[in-house]
Amino acid sequence: MKLRFQRLRAALTGMAMLATNLAAAADATATSERVVLVGDSTVASQSGWGDAFAKLLAPGVECQNLGRGGRSSKSYRAEGHWKKALEAKPGWVLIQFGHNDQPGKGPERETDAQTTFRENLARCVSEARASGAKPVPVTSLTRRSFNAQGKIQPDLLADYAEATRAVAAEQKVPLLDLNARSIAQMNQLGPEAAVVFDPKAKDPAKPDKTHLSAKGAEATAKLVAEEIRKRAPELAKLLKP
Repeated sequence: MKLRFQRLRAALTGMAMLATNLAAAADATATSERVVLVGDSTVASQSGWGDAFAKLLAPGVECQNLGRGGRSSKSYRAEGHWKKALEAKPGWVLIQFGHNDQPGKGPERETDAQTTFRENLARCVSEARASGAKPVPVTSLTRRSFNAQGKIQPDLLADYAEATRAVAAEQKVPLLDLNARSIAQMNQLGPEAAVVFDPKAKDPAKPDKTHLSAKGAEATAKLVAEEIRKRAPELAKLLKP
Protein backbone atom coordinates (compact mmCIF):
# COMPACT_ATOMS: atom_id res chain seq x y z
CA MET A 1 0.00 0.00 0.00
CA LYS A 2 2.80 2.38 0.93
CA LEU A 3 4.67 1.57 -2.29
CA ARG A 4 1.53 2.18 -4.36
CA PHE A 5 1.04 5.56 -2.68
CA GLN A 6 4.64 6.53 -3.39
CA ARG A 7 4.25 5.60 -7.04
CA LEU A 8 1.03 7.59 -7.29
CA ARG A 9 2.65 10.61 -5.66
CA ALA A 10 5.62 10.36 -8.02
CA ALA A 11 3.28 10.16 -11.00
CA LEU A 12 1.30 13.20 -9.85
CA THR A 13 4.52 15.14 -9.25
CA GLY A 14 5.73 14.28 -12.73
CA MET A 15 2.43 15.40 -14.24
CA ALA A 16 2.59 18.67 -12.34
CA MET A 17 6.14 19.34 -13.54
CA LEU A 18 5.13 18.57 -17.12
CA ALA A 19 2.21 20.97 -16.90
CA THR A 20 4.48 23.67 -15.49
CA ASN A 21 7.01 23.17 -18.27
CA LEU A 22 4.33 23.27 -20.95
CA ALA A 23 2.87 26.45 -19.48
CA ALA A 24 6.31 28.02 -19.36
CA ALA A 25 6.94 27.06 -22.96
CA ALA A 26 3.59 28.48 -24.03
CA ASP A 27 4.29 31.69 -22.16
CA ALA A 28 7.72 31.99 -23.77
CA THR A 29 6.16 31.56 -27.20
CA ALA A 30 3.54 34.20 -26.47
CA THR A 31 6.18 36.60 -25.21
CA SER A 32 8.33 36.25 -28.34
CA GLU A 33 5.28 37.09 -30.45
CA ARG A 34 4.07 40.00 -28.34
CA VAL A 35 4.65 43.55 -29.60
CA VAL A 36 4.14 46.52 -27.28
CA LEU A 37 3.80 50.05 -28.63
CA VAL A 38 5.05 52.87 -26.42
CA GLY A 39 4.58 56.57 -27.13
CA ASP A 40 2.31 59.59 -27.16
CA SER A 41 -1.05 60.36 -28.81
CA THR A 42 0.35 59.91 -32.32
CA VAL A 43 0.74 56.23 -31.40
CA ALA A 44 -2.25 55.83 -29.05
CA SER A 45 -5.64 54.32 -29.83
CA GLN A 46 -8.16 56.58 -31.61
CA SER A 47 -5.60 59.30 -32.32
CA GLY A 48 -2.47 57.60 -33.67
CA TRP A 49 -1.19 54.83 -35.92
CA GLY A 50 -0.84 52.08 -33.31
CA ASP A 51 -4.14 50.24 -33.70
CA ALA A 52 -3.91 50.31 -37.50
CA PHE A 53 -0.41 48.86 -37.26
CA ALA A 54 -1.66 46.01 -35.05
CA LYS A 55 -3.90 44.91 -37.93
CA LEU A 56 -0.82 44.45 -40.12
CA LEU A 57 0.64 41.80 -37.83
CA ALA A 58 0.29 38.12 -38.64
CA PRO A 59 -2.41 36.00 -36.96
CA GLY A 60 -1.32 34.90 -33.51
CA VAL A 61 0.92 37.93 -32.93
CA GLU A 62 -0.30 39.95 -29.97
CA CYS A 63 -0.01 43.74 -30.03
CA GLN A 64 -0.59 45.94 -26.99
CA ASN A 65 -0.91 49.63 -27.77
CA LEU A 66 0.30 51.42 -24.63
CA GLY A 67 0.63 54.81 -26.30
CA ARG A 68 -0.77 57.54 -24.05
CA GLY A 69 -1.89 60.99 -25.13
CA GLY A 70 0.03 63.97 -23.84
CA ARG A 71 3.00 61.98 -22.58
CA SER A 72 6.67 62.61 -23.18
CA SER A 73 9.73 60.44 -22.66
CA LYS A 74 9.83 61.98 -19.18
CA SER A 75 6.20 61.85 -18.03
CA TYR A 76 5.52 58.41 -19.53
CA ARG A 77 8.08 56.96 -17.14
CA ALA A 78 7.16 59.17 -14.19
CA GLU A 79 3.51 58.09 -14.37
CA GLY A 80 4.40 54.40 -14.40
CA HIS A 81 3.44 53.63 -18.00
CA TRP A 82 6.92 52.42 -18.93
CA LYS A 83 6.90 50.00 -16.02
CA LYS A 84 3.61 48.55 -17.31
CA ALA A 85 5.12 48.17 -20.78
CA LEU A 86 7.96 46.06 -19.39
CA GLU A 87 5.59 44.07 -17.18
CA ALA A 88 3.72 43.04 -20.33
CA LYS A 89 6.86 41.00 -21.19
CA PRO A 90 7.01 41.93 -24.85
CA GLY A 91 9.25 40.28 -27.37
CA TRP A 92 9.47 43.62 -29.15
CA VAL A 93 8.82 47.17 -27.99
CA LEU A 94 8.47 50.12 -30.40
CA ILE A 95 9.23 53.47 -28.75
CA GLN A 96 8.20 56.85 -30.19
CA PHE A 97 8.38 60.18 -28.34
CA GLY A 98 9.14 63.79 -29.18
CA HIS A 99 5.92 65.75 -29.60
CA ASN A 100 5.40 66.42 -25.89
CA ASP A 101 9.09 66.63 -25.05
CA GLN A 102 9.35 70.00 -26.79
CA PRO A 103 9.66 73.42 -25.10
CA GLY A 104 6.34 74.86 -24.02
CA LYS A 105 4.88 71.59 -22.78
CA GLY A 106 5.65 72.32 -19.13
CA PRO A 107 8.35 71.11 -16.72
CA GLU A 108 6.66 67.76 -16.08
CA ARG A 109 7.04 66.84 -19.75
CA GLU A 110 9.77 68.92 -21.39
CA THR A 111 13.16 67.45 -22.21
CA ASP A 112 16.16 68.74 -24.12
CA ALA A 113 16.65 66.93 -27.42
CA GLN A 114 20.42 66.69 -27.05
CA THR A 115 20.60 65.70 -23.39
CA THR A 116 17.64 64.55 -21.29
CA PHE A 117 15.59 63.22 -24.21
CA ARG A 118 18.51 61.12 -25.43
CA GLU A 119 19.18 59.92 -21.89
CA ASN A 120 15.53 58.90 -21.43
CA LEU A 121 15.41 57.04 -24.74
CA ALA A 122 18.74 55.29 -24.14
CA ARG A 123 17.50 54.20 -20.73
CA CYS A 124 14.35 52.74 -22.29
CA VAL A 125 16.47 50.81 -24.78
CA SER A 126 18.78 49.37 -22.11
CA GLU A 127 15.93 48.47 -19.75
CA ALA A 128 13.96 46.82 -22.54
CA ARG A 129 16.99 44.72 -23.41
CA ALA A 130 17.50 43.79 -19.76
CA SER A 131 13.89 42.60 -19.58
CA GLY A 132 14.40 40.32 -22.58
CA ALA A 133 12.62 42.54 -25.12
CA LYS A 134 14.04 43.86 -28.39
CA PRO A 135 13.70 47.67 -28.49
CA VAL A 136 13.03 49.57 -31.71
CA PRO A 137 13.13 53.40 -31.50
CA VAL A 138 10.77 55.24 -33.88
CA THR A 139 11.29 58.87 -34.92
CA SER A 140 8.37 61.25 -34.39
CA LEU A 141 5.50 61.39 -36.87
CA THR A 142 5.62 64.77 -38.62
CA ARG A 143 3.06 67.50 -38.11
CA ARG A 144 1.19 68.33 -41.30
CA SER A 145 2.16 71.99 -41.38
CA PHE A 146 2.90 73.14 -44.93
CA ASN A 147 4.70 76.26 -46.15
CA ALA A 148 3.70 78.48 -49.07
CA GLN A 149 5.45 76.11 -51.48
CA GLY A 150 3.33 73.18 -50.32
CA LYS A 151 6.13 71.46 -48.42
CA ILE A 152 6.36 70.47 -44.76
CA GLN A 153 7.79 73.24 -42.62
CA PRO A 154 10.80 72.23 -40.51
CA ASP A 155 10.08 72.35 -36.77
CA LEU A 156 11.56 71.24 -33.46
CA LEU A 157 10.51 67.65 -34.07
CA ALA A 158 13.55 67.43 -36.35
CA ASP A 159 15.84 67.78 -33.32
CA TYR A 160 14.10 64.95 -31.47
CA ALA A 161 14.09 62.78 -34.58
CA GLU A 162 17.82 63.31 -34.97
CA ALA A 163 18.37 62.47 -31.30
CA THR A 164 16.39 59.24 -31.78
CA ARG A 165 18.56 58.31 -34.75
CA ALA A 166 21.67 58.95 -32.66
CA VAL A 167 20.48 56.75 -29.79
CA ALA A 168 19.60 53.91 -32.16
CA ALA A 169 23.08 54.12 -33.74
CA GLU A 170 24.84 54.24 -30.38
CA GLN A 171 22.83 51.37 -28.93
CA LYS A 172 23.03 49.36 -32.17
CA VAL A 173 19.29 48.73 -32.43
CA PRO A 174 16.99 48.97 -35.47
CA LEU A 175 15.54 52.41 -36.18
CA LEU A 176 12.21 53.15 -37.85
CA ASP A 177 12.56 56.62 -39.36
CA LEU A 178 8.88 57.54 -39.41
CA ASN A 179 9.72 61.25 -39.30
CA ALA A 180 11.60 61.16 -42.59
CA ARG A 181 9.08 58.82 -44.19
CA SER A 182 6.04 60.84 -43.13
CA ILE A 183 7.64 64.11 -44.30
CA ALA A 184 8.32 62.56 -47.70
CA GLN A 185 4.75 61.25 -47.82
CA MET A 186 3.27 64.66 -47.02
CA ASN A 187 5.53 66.45 -49.50
CA GLN A 188 4.39 64.06 -52.19
CA LEU A 189 0.70 64.46 -51.35
CA GLY A 190 0.67 68.21 -50.78
CA PRO A 191 -1.62 70.17 -48.42
CA GLU A 192 -4.90 69.51 -50.20
CA ALA A 193 -4.59 65.73 -50.45
CA ALA A 194 -3.14 65.54 -46.93
CA VAL A 195 -6.41 66.82 -45.44
CA VAL A 196 -7.67 63.23 -45.46
CA PHE A 197 -5.16 62.51 -42.65
CA ASP A 198 -6.83 65.08 -40.34
CA PRO A 199 -9.25 63.73 -37.72
CA LYS A 200 -12.61 65.44 -37.43
CA ALA A 201 -12.16 68.70 -35.54
CA LYS A 202 -14.69 70.30 -33.20
CA ASP A 203 -13.90 73.64 -34.81
CA PRO A 204 -13.42 73.41 -38.61
CA ALA A 205 -11.43 76.65 -38.43
CA LYS A 206 -8.84 74.84 -36.30
CA PRO A 207 -7.95 71.58 -38.10
CA ASP A 208 -5.90 68.98 -36.26
CA LYS A 209 -2.58 68.64 -38.08
CA THR A 210 -0.94 66.36 -35.53
CA HIS A 211 -3.24 63.41 -34.91
CA LEU A 212 -4.66 60.97 -37.44
CA SER A 213 -7.99 60.07 -38.96
CA ALA A 214 -8.74 56.38 -39.61
CA LYS A 215 -7.41 56.73 -43.16
CA GLY A 216 -4.38 58.63 -41.94
CA ALA A 217 -3.66 55.96 -39.34
CA GLU A 218 -3.85 53.20 -41.95
CA ALA A 219 -1.50 55.02 -44.33
CA THR A 220 0.95 55.80 -41.53
CA ALA A 221 0.87 52.24 -40.22
CA LYS A 222 1.87 51.07 -43.68
CA LEU A 223 4.91 53.36 -43.51
CA VAL A 224 5.85 51.78 -40.19
CA ALA A 225 5.51 48.30 -41.68
CA GLU A 226 7.61 49.31 -44.69
CA GLU A 227 10.32 50.61 -42.39
CA ILE A 228 10.25 47.34 -40.44
CA ARG A 229 10.71 45.31 -43.61
CA LYS A 230 13.59 47.56 -44.59
CA ARG A 231 15.38 47.94 -41.27
CA ALA A 232 14.26 45.14 -38.92
CA PRO A 233 13.97 41.89 -40.90
CA GLU A 234 13.62 39.76 -37.77
CA LEU A 235 10.61 41.80 -36.64
CA ALA A 236 9.28 41.73 -40.21
CA LYS A 237 8.64 38.01 -39.76
CA LEU A 238 5.73 38.97 -37.48
CA LEU A 239 4.02 41.01 -40.20
CA LYS A 240 1.39 39.65 -42.57
CA PRO A 241 2.92 38.61 -45.91
